[in-house]
Amino acid sequence: MLNRVRSAVAHLVSSGGASSPRPKSPDLPNATSVPPATPEEPKSPSARRGIGSGAPAKTVEARASFSRPTFLQLSPGGLRRADDHAGRLVQSPPDTGRRLPWSTGYAEVINAGKSRHNEDQACCEVVYVEGRRSIAGAPKEPSRGQGLCFYYWGLFDGHAGGGAAEMASRLLHRHIREQLRDLVEILQDPSPPPLCLPSTPGTPGSCDPSLLVGPQSCWSSQKDVTHESLIIGAIENAFQLMDEQMARERRGHQVEGGCCALVVVYLLGKVYVANAGDSRAIIVRNGEIIPMSREFTPETERQRLQLLGFLKPELLGGEFTHLEFPRRVQPKELGQRILYRDQNMTGWAYKKIELEDLRFPLVCGEGKKARVMATIGVTRGLGDHNLKVCSSTLPIKPFLSCFPEVRVYDLTQYEHCPDDVLVLGTDGLWDVTNDYEVAATVDRVLSTYEPNDSSRYTALAQALVLGSRGIPRDRGWRLPNNKLGSGDDISVFVIPLGGPGSYS
Repeated sequence: MLNRVRSAVAHLVSSGGASSPRPKSPDLPNATSVPPATPEEPKSPSARRGIGSGAPAKTVEARASFSRPTFLQLSPGGLRRADDHAGRLVQSPPDTGRRLPWSTGYAEVINAGKSRHNEDQACCEVVYVEGRRSIAGAPKEPSRGQGLCFYYWGLFDGHAGGGAAEMASRLLHRHIREQLRDLVEILQDPSPPPLCLPSTPGTPGSCDPSLLVGPQSCWSSQKDVTHESLIIGAIENAFQLMDEQMARERRGHQVEGGCCALVVVYLLGKVYVANAGDSRAIIVRNGEIIPMSREFTPETERQRLQLLGFLKPELLGGEFTHLEFPRRVQPKELGQRILYRDQNMTGWAYKKIELEDLRFPLVCGEGKKARVMATIGVTRGLGDHNLKVCSSTLPIKPFLSCFPEVRVYDLTQYEHCPDDVLVLGTDGLWDVTNDYEVAATVDRVLSTYEPNDSSRYTALAQALVLGSRGIPRDRGWRLPNNKLGSGDDISVFVIPLGGPGSYS
């Protein structure tokens, strides 16, 4: 056990273990693929967030195809240039092509060599939802009422391979659409949502109010449920269904690795930002910064992880302790009183060290080096169903949540100008650029363009990517202050909140 832990700490993340890549399916509408053209493999493995044991990563990568979002409209030569770690050219949709909805800006760049290909994926769609209704005594059928449209943006930051990110970019918005189908008529009705959907009277699922509330019932009244909360629930369920589909198809379709997911849905005047992972979104409105997400890492979710380890110690496999210590406890410190904290604590206290405390902590490290079970640095996302502790068969998936946190912004409550934007970025952006620097770039770039110039948002996305990537120097990619630029994949959406269109 100690040897395995030492190996895990030494590497932090394993460089092997992704399953074989999923072959390209004929129903992949949002991916353009070309066989890898890079003759020489980068020396640095793709192991930022950790992968499980199994086949070496380079064996898997050698058979993988390289895919980018179709809205980039990359030719085979463009795909090869986008796959170049040395040049790291910024990619954006061409000016001559059909613009993204809402004049959205997008830019991306490949990593500096930590993985063979760009493992980020992106999706931008306008999705029509056709409602369905249930008629007493008859199966569900399409509704004759008018459907709904929602705008959708998604960033998917893959790790241990690009399969999960590619799959999520193709399918997650379809799961959201399916979840919204039952709600089309409800969302178009201003009255409160019904407690139950209509069904055949007298059958299980029918609602008899006399059975739900009695004179002695503690339910004095029905809870208020808003249309907004129904949409949030639909998005949350869609994430779970996407994760379950990955679990089912990880063997047959070779869905390797996992991914963080940052999704934006615009529906009925409101923007819903759903985040599972360490990508982030902020609104910059009249110079004000409004966070629309937060990172989910071993540090930010320490207490949730520790509580699960406390309630289900079998998940720790006798190899880990749910307690946290300021540093690794040494055998010579048995019987001494040392600082610790458990799942209930935000502060620190002292406890007498026992033999079980010599196990490796469930959560270890700080900042970007924080890990769950010394393996993975994010605690929410999709996929990772094959992820194991380094040099062990202990699964990590039980500690990872696929459920996003959803925040809502009501566009109808504010008068927005063309310089008000929602910025989405994978962690490659935020690792080296803070919120205030992003806001300053927004002001600097947009002020040089006319308000009705739709290319301004693409220019802003490119500036944000370039500002985090830096320029090549003798010692790697550097920022103007000579600090290291981001060596990670960087993907950015810029969504204008002031137009086009009406938000009423």
